Amino acid sequence: MTAHGAATPATGRPHGARHTAEEFTAVYGAAPTGTWAAPGRVNLIGEHTDYNDGFVMPLALPHTTLAAASARTDGVLRLHSGGADGGIVELRIDELRPAPQGGWAAYPAGVVWAMREAGLPVGGADLHYDSTVPTGAGLSSSAALEIVTALALNDLYALGQEPQRLAQLAQRAENAFVGVPCGIMDQTAAACCTEGHALFLDTRDLTRRQIPFDLAGEGLRLLVVDTRVKHELGDGAYAERRAGCERGARALGVRALRDVPYAQLPEALDKLADEPDVQALVRHIVTENHRVEEVIARLDAGRTRAIGPLLTAGHASLRDDFKISCRELDLAVDTARAAGAIGARMTGGGFGGSAIVLVEEADATAVGTAVTDAFAAAGHAVPRIFEAVPSAGAHRVE
Repeated sequence: MTAHGAATPATGRPHGARHTAEEFTAVYGAAPTGTWAAPGRVNLIGEHTDYNDGFVMPLALPHTTLAAASARTDGVLRLHSGGADGGIVELRIDELRPAPQGGWAAYPAGVVWAMREAGLPVGGADLHYDSTVPTGAGLSSSAALEIVTALALNDLYALGQEPQRLAQLAQRAENAFVGVPCGIMDQTAAACCTEGHALFLDTRDLTRRQIPFDLAGEGLRLLVVDTRVKHELGDGAYAERRAGCERGARALGVRALRDVPYAQLPEALDKLADEPDVQALVRHIVTENHRVEEVIARLDAGRTRAIGPLLTAGHASLRDDFKISCRELDLAVDTARAAGAIGARMTGGGFGGSAIVLVEEADATAVGTAVTDAFAAAGHAVPRIFEAVPSAGAHRVE
């Protein structure tokens, strides 16, 4: 789970493999060896469970970060983004060191560092990035940047690493190099999702299952409401909640909160009566894992509409127990529900970013209009609303 999105900014400029390759050529003076893509993601259900060894269920978005790249033989790493201010960032790979708050270039540089720390024979490279993944929206722009870098280097240097291994290396880059204590979900989603599916991931043993999620075939739509706000409280508060969950696991004598059975939650909460803040965190994690299991059961039974109340219940838990919602997210969820949505909840790290809304196809326009009007009436920024179409994970484009 990415606590903040300091990745290469999305732009309104042309976006496509050919355009990205042409920009690479303009920046570096030679054509790239190839172009790769990695998607942003929304999390259908399972929020803040990943760093508790729990269950998550993301799906990849059609919005991607593209990287045109070529290998270098001189140990130099050159990075350039079409959406970031400034020119080429030039680094030596043998001098890379962890650099918390190092700006967008720390994410791809961290991937190179993590690969080399793992003993992989990665040399220098020229990379140019372009992205349509909104930053700061809770859609994991940083993981898309990391994974597209990892995949490009994997191919350029014929490393033979599987997608899940690339996700683990990217997570290490974000944890140890960039300094964000994220779980494994975002990187795995960017690397491993498949078109037309949501990805069930057990973050403890990394077992995965692709769950068919054909919304259009059932006359449904999943909308993303990007509130366009990101409250500064989010960065430190993310780490505080992770530490609180770890404190709860220690108090309950379990390795991680995923080991607290849902049926035994009342007894667990009784043991934490003297720590109400930790008690609330534990309640969210245990009930959220249960909601993931319930969503899978309903999708397997062909009852897609029946997941709506679980999404809404997840939002209430994130708002009241985890306390990571905000007025804009609550307004989006409440307005969508009042306008006829089947279910809605915030998605991502919290304190801003995006909400997801499950709607009947026939109601999508009216629900979107209601949310936009409500934001205008409240004096908030105009939200960006788009459809989340379950899309492919990272891949080479050309």
